[in-house]
Amino acid sequence: MIPLYFLMVLALYGAFLYAPTEREMGEVQRIFYFHVGAAWNCFLAFFGVFLGGVGYLITRKQSWDHLAASCTEVGVVFTTIVLVTGPIWARPIWNTWWPWGDPRVMTTMVLWLIYVAYLMLRSSLPEGETKYKYCAVFGIIGFLDVPIVWFSIRWWRTIHPVVITSSGAELEPEMIHALFVAVIAMTVLCVTLVMLRMAMRLNSSMAEEVTDAVQRV
Repeated sequence: MIPLYFLMVLALYGAFLYAPTEREMGEVQRIFYFHVGAAWNCFLAFFGVFLGGVGYLITRKQSWDHLAASCTEVGVVFTTIVLVTGPIWARPIWNTWWPWGDPRVMTTMVLWLIYVAYLMLRSSLPEGETKYKYCAVFGIIGFLDVPIVWFSIRWWRTIHPVVITSSGAELEPEMIHALFVAVIAMTVLCVTLVMLRMAMRLNSSMAEEVTDAVQRV
């Protein structure tokens, strides 16, 4: 955990002290480093849901379902961070908290709703193969919205700036450094949270198996 704490402190230093103030947006632009880091990691977490769903359908091993469920919970948290930090950044820049007509904003909201529905589906079904199979299929289909969110600012007219392009990032070198550290720190946080949630699920499953064995005896 110490490397994670160190990375988070380094990310805060990079975002608030090391990176220069953006000339047009001012201090509020510093949200950018954590907004982008959270967005990247919600995509990463939902890719984990996709992998977990595919893995379960192929092997029928519950460990893959644990991965998908854990990644969903963490992915929803990071998507919530994206949807909260976005309006805080947007209000002084675009003069609105929520641009309803913006494709990136709306497709991200749809992504959040999809995986909140996934969690509701999990909680409404009894434990067993049917639940794991339905959730696997739901998680795989839900992942289709991730590339739509990513390409939305390129496919449709949007007020979202395209900062990172195929030719590189249109940022000052110090801003690129701060962004890189913030993304790495939040990726380590994302992976750590997924591993913790998987460990909790595995321990719970083992405890249930022991309880069932004792009751049979």
